[in-house]
Amino acid sequence: MDRRTKAVCWENSMNQTTVSSGDPRGSLPQIIVNWEGLYEGNLVKYFQALFYTAENLNLPYHNFRHCTHVFYLCYEASRFYKDELSKRRIRNLLIAAKFHDFNHTGVAGDDALNIERSVAALRQHLDECDRDSLEDIVLLLQGSQYPYILGDDKLPLEGLILRDADLMQAFSTAWIQQVVFGLAAEWGKTPIEVLALQQKFLGNIVFKTEWGRLLVPKAAIALKINEAQALLDILTMPTSPLETREALEV
Repeated sequence: MDRRTKAVCWENSMNQTTVSSGDPRGSLPQIIVNWEGLYEGNLVKYFQALFYTAENLNLPYHNFRHCTHVFYLCYEASRFYKDELSKRRIRNLLIAAKFHDFNHTGVAGDDALNIERSVAALRQHLDECDRDSLEDIVLLLQGSQYPYILGDDKLPLEGLILRDADLMQAFSTAWIQQVVFGLAAEWGKTPIEVLALQQKFLGNIVFKTEWGRLLVPKAAIALKINEAQALLDILTMPTSPLETREALEV
């Protein structure tokens, strides 16, 4: 199957995956127990470690929602690349996704500390069957440090997938709560200050994988930039409830 045909098939598959269809791929439990047999074994132990022991689950941004969102996206990317990634490499990617912000401090500062904490948690909870792949998983975690300290050429495909997935929270339905209010709380800024930063941040996003560019094409990034700017305009304009839609058009 050539790459274009593969991309079309994947897009059609994504469009047909709905809750009402009974398709299990969107179900977190089914991903954890490896319903599709996409990777080696299952990830029950690691999900339990996150759920029961992680210290960051209630943070405003780097919380359970974010960790699980990135995990889910990495799973979808693994489905896209299942002919290129071995089951072992997919397992490594999904473990890294679970741990990439494990025990995040939730404050602005050097992200190296957060990577150290995530690696320490990984070592603590590492299953014996993953011991030979520890350094490969650690590399993926190090590749998620932001701003990036490793060049794209230093990472395997799964490292680029994790980077792309980690940037996609801004394109989720709950992005205002998660990104604007969440990061404002963690950074010690006001929500309007974080909203004002979105145009520059979104404008600099360059997804490194074909999967990332298909899921969030340039047109979607442009729409999100416009949405953020429109919200900023509305929140900073002087207005009256009697003004017409035309006067308020942004």
